[in-house]
Amino acid sequence: MKRNFLRTLLACTVAGLTATAGTAWAQAKLDKVTVASWGRAISEVTNLLVEEEKGFFRARGIELVYLPGAGGGDAVRNLLSGQGDVAFTDPGSFYIALDKGEKLRAIYDVYPQNIFNVVALKSSGISKPADLKGKKIGVYSLSSGTRTSLQVLLHGAGLSEKDVTLVPTGLLNFAPLMQGQVDASAATDTGLLVARARGVGEVNVMEARDSLNMSSDLFVVREETWQQRKDVLRRFLAAYRDSAQWMIDNPQEAARLAVKRAIDGQNEAVNLEVIKLRNASSVSPLTRKEGLGAIDIDALQKGADTWKKIGLIQNDLRMRDVVSGELLPGRK
Repeated sequence: MKRNFLRTLLACTVAGLTATAGTAWAQAKLDKVTVASWGRAISEVTNLLVEEEKGFFRARGIELVYLPGAGGGDAVRNLLSGQGDVAFTDPGSFYIALDKGEKLRAIYDVYPQNIFNVVALKSSGISKPADLKGKKIGVYSLSSGTRTSLQVLLHGAGLSEKDVTLVPTGLLNFAPLMQGQVDASAATDTGLLVARARGVGEVNVMEARDSLNMSSDLFVVREETWQQRKDVLRRFLAAYRDSAQWMIDNPQEAARLAVKRAIDGQNEAVNLEVIKLRNASSVSPLTRKEGLGAIDIDALQKGADTWKKIGLIQNDLRMRDVVSGELLPGRK
């Protein structure tokens, strides 16, 4: 009996040591990927905030770090400075960096639907882009997609930034509109939803997609990273797609977790509506055929051509040279 007890004790000790070693090995093998984001840790990106509970990235051997920013241009700057490995940024910021000669590559279409808008109170009498002439317009920041989408809207009405006054108001930029500090706010669908929940009142909404329907956000990496870390990026994209699909399939669970993880997530009911909107913007006819993240190169090219026509960039950009879906899940 004593001999059997010793054998059992030895077996348990070996098993424990093996498990500990296995855990340490797994931890040592995690590849750190820092996502330099356009914004803060808000409810619409809940799938990137729940790693502690869900472990989508750990399961793919990735240690995920979320680096907040103040606009897509900020995300690209953090990428280029080496603080981030992947920029979560808008196409306009991508175009501008390419125009300056930066070597970048887009690898995943996060939101293939155009989510940007410009909003004015009905009482202002502003109902169409032409009405913005001479007005003060709030934008998240001067390096955000809200600014570039506004420029596209203005161009369609024969106007430019010279015809308006831009006011950087921060991410939750409807308070200045409600307080009369600006005449209109360039924002997003989720920003408008939150504003309505907070009592913004009756508004007129000018949708950016009516002028140019293209992606709102991409994952962008330095060309050097794309060339040298393809395995890590491939696993990162697979993990992100897992997380995005989870949020699409389980919006209520995501809304509950956002209460704990998102800085603006105190209201679970509002979280749910925000998450539903963001889920809808994550899919398109192309992603239904090819899977989440599939990139519409032709739409991005149309955007680049429009940016040059407006004068936001100076050079012709060839999207087929700087966009690749090679690392998307299921691709060989």
